[in-house]
Amino acid sequence: MSDAFDLERMLRPDLRGLAAYKPGKSIYALSAELGIPVDRLIKIDANENPYGSSPKVYEALAAYRRYHCYPDADQADLRQALAGYVGLPVEQIVAGNGSDELIDLTLKLFLTPGDVMLNCPPTFGVYAFAASMCGAEVVDIPRRDDFSLDIDAIERGLATGALSRAKAIVITSPNNPDGNLPPAGEIARLLALPLLVILDEAYIEFSGGSLSAWVSQHPNLIVLRTFSKWLGLAGLRVGYGLYPPAIAQHIWKIKPPFNVNVAAQVAAIAALDDMAYFDGIRDRLVAERERLLEALRGIPYLRPYPSQTNFVLVRVAGRGAAEVAAGLERRGILVRKFREPELADALRFTVGRPEQMAALVGALREMA
Repeated sequence: MSDAFDLERMLRPDLRGLAAYKPGKSIYALSAELGIPVDRLIKIDANENPYGSSPKVYEALAAYRRYHCYPDADQADLRQALAGYVGLPVEQIVAGNGSDELIDLTLKLFLTPGDVMLNCPPTFGVYAFAASMCGAEVVDIPRRDDFSLDIDAIERGLATGALSRAKAIVITSPNNPDGNLPPAGEIARLLALPLLVILDEAYIEFSGGSLSAWVSQHPNLIVLRTFSKWLGLAGLRVGYGLYPPAIAQHIWKIKPPFNVNVAAQVAAIAALDDMAYFDGIRDRLVAERERLLEALRGIPYLRPYPSQTNFVLVRVAGRGAAEVAAGLERRGILVRKFREPELADALRFTVGRPEQMAALVGALREMA
């Protein structure tokens, strides 16, 4: 090893102090930590589909025989299937290694050190992390108490020049962690501003109201979607972006050539060919969400928020949210707790199967 090598000098100065993005622990790590077998844990902390994917997906994965070959770098069959699903031309669609990769690629295309990305917390933490990786400054425009967007504050900041370095804003629709769907009129106001608007529709199938058709009408709108939630493919990491043609051509320049693996492409195509199955799963989860909300409203120390997703956010009153989460964990029920100060008293529950939700509600009532 060379004594002359100076790591601190070599590192990018803006990344030396960057805090790592910390996802939740895996179910296997939690199983070992709690001493509870994996199949006895109720994992409702990551908004995964509790029913898994379609039988057609597993059949397609088992039947495929060319895993020894590199994937199609053009994603031709997958993009064709997606075009039929979203109703946009193939040329406007790019698939990614999860929508996380597309968030990263999109921000890399536009943000350089000194630029500003607008963020509307509380929201999905990857946006701020990815912008920081570009050396950009993240300016928070906090949501109101009901988690609605403060569009007035954004417009004022741009009009007065306070946000003059802002290039982009990322909005989750519906928002994570609260499940609130911003009205289309608010997104229209953002699109009228001199900003790139990145709309993350990871949960849109649970609510309806997608604005994907707007991508062809607005040169500054990008919509990102995922196969991780409704379609049950979180472990295979596949998402897609809908881009204006002028932006799509630049995304292709910086996208790694084999970014979506063969298994992910095979599974995604099979999933898109079985919409009847997934429509049924969505309807079951939405119905279960409403039953869960009604039950949570009857627990005195919880304040649930309405949701248009496959999860429910609650405020915990009169005791610590961490205490409640720990009590559930001891019972083998894993829920999402938060590090952000504005969510210190909150927990998020993924909507699961009826028996899982019955166990959750029963445990919460026991702790009343």
